Amino acid sequence: MDVSFDEVSYTYASGVEAVKRVTLEIPSGQRIAIVGQNGAGKTTLVRHLNGIFQPTSGKVHVGDWTTTGHTIAELSARVGYVFQNPDEQLFARKVIDDVAFGPKNLGFDQDRADALVAAALEQTGLSAEAETHPHHLSLSERKRVALAAVLAMDTPVVVLDEPTTGQDEHGVRMIADIVAKLQSEGRTVVAITHDMDFCAENFERVVVMAQGEVLADDAPAVVFAEDAILAAARVEAPQLARLADALGWAKRPLTVDAFVDSLPAHRR
Repeated sequence: MDVSFDEVSYTYASGVEAVKRVTLEIPSGQRIAIVGQNGAGKTTLVRHLNGIFQPTSGKVHVGDWTTTGHTIAELSARVGYVFQNPDEQLFARKVIDDVAFGPKNLGFDQDRADALVAAALEQTGLSAEAETHPHHLSLSERKRVALAAVLAMDTPVVVLDEPTTGQDEHGVRMIADIVAKLQSEGRTVVAITHDMDFCAENFERVVVMAQGEVLADDAPAVVFAEDAILAAARVEAPQLARLADALGWAKRPLTVDAFVDSLPAHRR
């Protein structure tokens, strides 16, 4: 399901213009990361996809729908949104009830709902916690409950707001596997992240925002080579790219595999 922002601007009631004439086309099945410092407009922009915000000007399309013509409830069938703070999303007394709420609310038949809930719990490593109260879990586990709740809704578009925050290495790898699986199923993944290593390793397109505007939009290798843009957005390149700079390498590998492949050319 294609997603598009057409000259979208958004101004808060306070008068702050958080998003300024943003135009983006996101083809179905793409993995796209949006990066930038706090206050860049990332979350405000992406919350237009599920109708939490409506543009002050411009249009947002999710598939053949214009978001201004549909309610949040309607859009939730197309866009699953995992909030940065899971406590904004979780409300039930059992993990399984939180995860099952979306499929039930969307009217899925019982067999399909049960299968989706079981798969979502397994993918997020939470099958053993199905009967646990979410607030008896750690922050990283609660974030995975919120992720499972969205996965169980089986939406064609999935939005992840800071998915790796609080996750250990195992959790980060699990989320990376989920992102890859979603794309393999033809689903669109939009992530907001400050984790540049996770971004470079798992997304094919990076959008850099600052002060409500898009400064760059390209493949990770291109975006993370633009020092002036990164500085303007107060974004650091991935750690391996910075290490390559410190070693005086002409090119910046972004992943472990690329770094290892580059080593023979720099041996003395």
